[in-house]
Formats: sequence, C-alpha cells, structure tokens
Amino acid sequence: MFKRLDDSGETISLAVDGKPIQARAGDTVASAMLTAGIDRFRTTPVTESPRAPYCLMGVCFDCLVTIDGVGSRQACLVPVREGMAVETQLGKREAGR
Repeated sequence: MFKRLDDSGETISLAVDGKPIQARAGDTVASAMLTAGIDRFRTTPVTESPRAPYCLMGVCFDCLVTIDGVGSRQACLVPVREGMAVETQLGKREAGR
C-alpha cells in the first residue's frame, strides 16, 4: 500500500508487537509501520473497530500506540529509534497503564 520514494538512508530496527521491522532514520513510527504493511494501530474502546492513521499530523489520534511501555503515544509524531518497542493498543487501557 505504501512505498518509499527514496530507499536510501540509515536503516533502523524496531519491533512492533514483538515482530521486527525496518525503518529509515527520520521516519515516524506511523510511517515505518505503514511501510511495513501494518494497517491496524489500535482498536476503539467500545466497538473494537480497527483504526489506522488518518491525518498523519497529530490531529485525529487514530494512530495511538504504546511505545517503550508508554501508552497512547501518537505514532505520527514520534521519530523511530533503534531498538524501540511498539505495541498496538487493543480496546480500553487498564488503569495505571
């Protein structure tokens, strides 16, 4: 679905739901996930409908993920880092997480 226009640059390794993916230095978490073919970032709390990035500029909050143990981070605003651990969010978050 998503394809890079320029495939050059430093490669960064990170994990999404425990599975390794590759990104490029300067990518956001959202762009890295979309390029890797991941199209569900979270599910809604009530109906558990799947959500993916919509605006890619921090307005819609449909790209919320857990990054390095911190929940509800906007994947479209966070740059990738080597070794980063990303988890998709499913339904409601539990208190204290």
